[in-house]
Amino acid sequence: MILLPAIDLYEKQVVRLEKGDYQKMTVYSSQPLKTAKEMEALGARWLHMVDLEGAENGETPNFQVVSEICSQTGLSVEIGGGIRSMEAIEAYVKAGVSRVILGTKAVTDRDFLKEALERFGESIAVGVDLKDGKIAIRGWKEVADIPAEDFFESLCRMKVSTLICTDISRDGMLGGTNLELYEKLIKQYPIRIIASGGVSSLKDIALLRNMGLYGAILGKAMYAGAVDLVEALKVSREGQP
Repeated sequence: MILLPAIDLYEKQVVRLEKGDYQKMTVYSSQPLKTAKEMEALGARWLHMVDLEGAENGETPNFQVVSEICSQTGLSVEIGGGIRSMEAIEAYVKAGVSRVILGTKAVTDRDFLKEALERFGESIAVGVDLKDGKIAIRGWKEVADIPAEDFFESLCRMKVSTLICTDISRDGMLGGTNLELYEKLIKQYPIRIIASGGVSSLKDIALLRNMGLYGAILGKAMYAGAVDLVEALKVSREGQP
């Protein structure tokens, strides 16, 4: 299983939210590139990034930060947040991003998702953020009217290669990840699944890895010192805490 340490960006800083609440934001660093290099030095190979400003306004205000990390590290980077045009996807791919995550746009515009998949293939992932079992969109401030199960099925039909699924209620709370959710998803849908939200212990990582998940994202627990990145990477590869 791949483990993806996370860098969430707001005003070019490394931040974390609590349950997706922009009013509950903690700033961890003003140097995202330095943070990424430190993660790489500890053994990380992948990096999960979210442009929180972009998620709010549908633009890419932190593009330059992402581009610098792609060009100045050897990390494979996936990026989401506010990517709602083919031009934005193309710019990120040209900058060296390995995987572009479509969230709100994938949910609200199926034709756009189809075109993105046709043009960029496995470089496209879909991010689904669940709030009380419903899909949250536009920076987690609205709820989509499509049932989550119907949307997951449509992603499989469209041959989306990777799904990043977040349980918002667990995000940033250090209370453990939603194991039941991911066990259900991996049994029902033939798609690579990355767990996001609430991964807060080596045990969480071991259970997700042994479940057969493709990947897991490590955020708040790493920044708070609850999980050591080196140990987490080891567990993600070997399955034992």
